Amino acid sequence: MPAGALFGGQTQRAVLNFPISGLRPSPAFVAAIVRIKRAAARVHQGTGRLEAASADAIVRASDEVLAGSHAEAFVVDVYQAGAGTSLNMNVNEVLANRANELLGTPRGGYAPVHPNDHVNMAQSTNDVIPTAMRIAVVTEARALVSSLDTLVTSLRAKASEFDGIVKAGRSHLQDAMPIRLGQEFAAWAGTLERARRRVEAATDDLRDIGIGGTAVGTGVNAEPVYPERMVNELVANAGIELRLGLDPVQLMQSMGDFTAFSAALRGVALDLSKISSDIRLLASGPRTGLNEIALPAVQPGSSIMPGKINPSIPEMVNQVCYQVIGNDTTVAFAAEHGQLELNVMMPVIAHNLLQSERILANAIRVFDERCVRGIMADAAQAAYWVERSAALATALAPYIGYAKAAELSKESLKTGESIRELATRLKVLPDDELKRVLDLRAMTEIGVPGNTVGRKP
Repeated sequence: MPAGALFGGQTQRAVLNFPISGLRPSPAFVAAIVRIKRAAARVHQGTGRLEAASADAIVRASDEVLAGSHAEAFVVDVYQAGAGTSLNMNVNEVLANRANELLGTPRGGYAPVHPNDHVNMAQSTNDVIPTAMRIAVVTEARALVSSLDTLVTSLRAKASEFDGIVKAGRSHLQDAMPIRLGQEFAAWAGTLERARRRVEAATDDLRDIGIGGTAVGTGVNAEPVYPERMVNELVANAGIELRLGLDPVQLMQSMGDFTAFSAALRGVALDLSKISSDIRLLASGPRTGLNEIALPAVQPGSSIMPGKINPSIPEMVNQVCYQVIGNDTTVAFAAEHGQLELNVMMPVIAHNLLQSERILANAIRVFDERCVRGIMADAAQAAYWVERSAALATALAPYIGYAKAAELSKESLKTGESIRELATRLKVLPDDELKRVLDLRAMTEIGVPGNTVGRKP
């Protein structure tokens, strides 16, 4: 044992057995386990099962950890023995040792507070760890949802700011009908709003907890009043909504709620990565790309090319999203690999879910603050590209037919003349009608360009 260690022998065995990654458990995960131990001490004190002095000492030790003390004592690698027994015992030992110190006895003797008999009373790793996972994931989801809300607000503000800028639409990376830059930003906002709703729906299922199921979900060694009282204590201490699950056996066997939440995070990552890539594309240039928007210059972009500015923030966002997508794959495989009454792969599920939440929330916040809010539109560049779009011939198709419109498009590409210039020269329509039909703003709304019947005023 290291001199002065607050943990005990079982933790040290895990340290020696699993020198794998050097990664420590998420502070949110440790805090959730500690909250369970704190709540259990209070419940057992209330039922008379745990002596008041010992219960109070466990609660005081728990409060110290929750306030940020003793973080160095939680040393078990994230890749550890199945189910999370090593981490559960790490917490049990730290709280027992600290409780005994508070009671005036040296650490390591486990008297009067014992890590298994008292800190782990009426608990099993098998119900503590999945309950802690639910508490931690639900707690961390608040920051993710908040960051999404803020980004959506910024995107909607940009949508309003850019609503008057008509630009070339593009599909298949080829010319398409005009669209307003504000419409593109509004669509991104709507996409992330839908992604946020999926996260919130998946989060709600994680509020059902199976604490009190103990070893296999049947509740052996737990008092009948214990599960409900635990939920009440945890709600009061954790500050989040939780519910007692209807079937603790099912909640212990299945990681389905976690895979659904992971899938929701993957959905956020996929949508966010696509938006980041779109922004990088629209900002490409400044001379040889689209250059329809300009991003804030947050840092020099090259160590060799002076003055080069790269889309550094969106590039970071893409990388974070790829990590989250990979984490989801790990969660899926781990969730499938549970056998009978228990899924022993819970530690890696917890690690990947909590990492995904944390890095997504941080990336979204930075993306909003250091990129989206500072985006500027280049209206002149947008106008330049849209006037040269061969797709403008589409607006003429209802008047001159698809085949003739296609000929105009091909001729425009061949000669370099714009559709407007070519149609004017060939007099495909009278000048005043042609002007109405090729009204770029009108092309960005529902209706037949040039036909005002039924069009919104």
